[in-house]
Amino acid sequence: MKLKTRLRVTFAAMIGLPLLLTVLAFVAIGFYLVNMDKGLGFREMDYSMMSESIEEFIYSNDQVYDYLKEQAAVDVHPFEDIHYLEDVNSKIARKFTYLLVRKDDQIYYAGNPEAAKRIFEELPQFGEDGLPGDNGLYIDREQKYVKQIDFRFSDGSEGSIFVVTRLNNLISKKLLYSMFIAIIVILVFTSAMLTGWIHKGVFTPINELNEAMKKIKSGNLDYALQTNSGGEIGDLYRNYEDMRLRLKESALEKEEQEKRNKELVSNISHDLKTPITAIKGYVEGIMDGVADSPDKMDRYIKTIYSKANDMDRLINELTVYSHIDNDRIPYNFRQINVSDYFGDCVEEVGLDLEAHNIRLNYSNLLQEETIVIADPEQMKKVINNIISNSVKYMDKSQGVIDIRILDEQDSIRVEIADNGKGIPQKDLQKVFERFYRSDASRNSAQGGSGIGLSIVKKIIEDHGGYVWATSKEGEGTCIHFVLRKYIDLNHNAQ
Repeated sequence: MKLKTRLRVTFAAMIGLPLLLTVLAFVAIGFYLVNMDKGLGFREMDYSMMSESIEEFIYSNDQVYDYLKEQAAVDVHPFEDIHYLEDVNSKIARKFTYLLVRKDDQIYYAGNPEAAKRIFEELPQFGEDGLPGDNGLYIDREQKYVKQIDFRFSDGSEGSIFVVTRLNNLISKKLLYSMFIAIIVILVFTSAMLTGWIHKGVFTPINELNEAMKKIKSGNLDYALQTNSGGEIGDLYRNYEDMRLRLKESALEKEEQEKRNKELVSNISHDLKTPITAIKGYVEGIMDGVADSPDKMDRYIKTIYSKANDMDRLINELTVYSHIDNDRIPYNFRQINVSDYFGDCVEEVGLDLEAHNIRLNYSNLLQEETIVIADPEQMKKVINNIISNSVKYMDKSQGVIDIRILDEQDSIRVEIADNGKGIPQKDLQKVFERFYRSDASRNSAQGGSGIGLSIVKKIIEDHGGYVWATSKEGEGTCIHFVLRKYIDLNHNAQ
């Protein structure tokens, strides 16, 4: 649930729930009080009787009634004295009770004349048998409780004195006390319920998120939080989980990158050490006069030159790797005639292969005008890296490298195959990974940084092509890569 919705529900519940529960409590308490007092002698009872508790107003009425009854037994003459009646009435008025004296069929005295007129016709007659005696009479229409004392005036006229209590104007202390307790309970219940609901829906998830953030801070990226909740809290959980997964992925990538960098430094250090050691040895031989003939001197110098080229190649690979790692390989794309370009490449690498006693075979099955969009320098790195890899792992006395250019309709496919030692099938998918080396022991005869074919893969993919390898152990390896042809739409339209 959204926080706005939760706040609206809380606001409505804080108002509506106490009101509803208060009404229910009032009805329940009233029902209890009404039924509790039914046995006290009234003819009819309703919720208007939830005034001063029944015992209270009966006790108040009975005090006056008993006093007047005793007076009637002794002397009724005071009942004819208006001043006496007013004095008694003034003492009982604060108890919501007043006196009414009737002489024959007329009102002789009334403590509340207006109220007396409304009930006068309903009062029992002098000496009427239906009067419920000391239990009194309840006049439902006016909600009055009445007790009657009959006497005779000094002139012999019939007289009745009535003690009238106004039930409808009283407020029950028991009801007030009960409702006060009920409202306190209702407010406590409502507060506890809403507090628990808010705590469960807001503070508990926030505490869980806080705990999760502490785990992240301490480096624990495996502390997951899952939820099916909606709204802002659900979004926070999902955002946390996305953040955690990204941080974990980033940490793993960083760890892998550090591992690769360490491996690269180790590989380069090892592979640089070999030609440097050879160069130092041959230079010392020259300095010590070991190369004492022109032929030997020429051989020493060529060896030094070859080792220096090896070092240069390793440093170039390291430079290219740093560009790949930062995704900053500089490209200069332009249209290249495939036949001309590969013809020049084959002529250039052919001389180097002869020095390694490797025969180069070249076949081009493309039409002369076939063109691709490529960077000549970067494509040269691709060809040199593949051929260098073939030379590195050549184990035959007479090596052979075949370069084939095939037509694939909208694309060209280049195959560079050798008859070297081959690659095991289980490792075939790894040859384009960074730092993969078929020779895990890194013997000095083969060496290499292990990033040559990963550079090939990166360059070919940046050209919009793809590359793969096929191999058979003991027979050789073939590297395939595909590039899309350039199609001149304007020329075709003509």
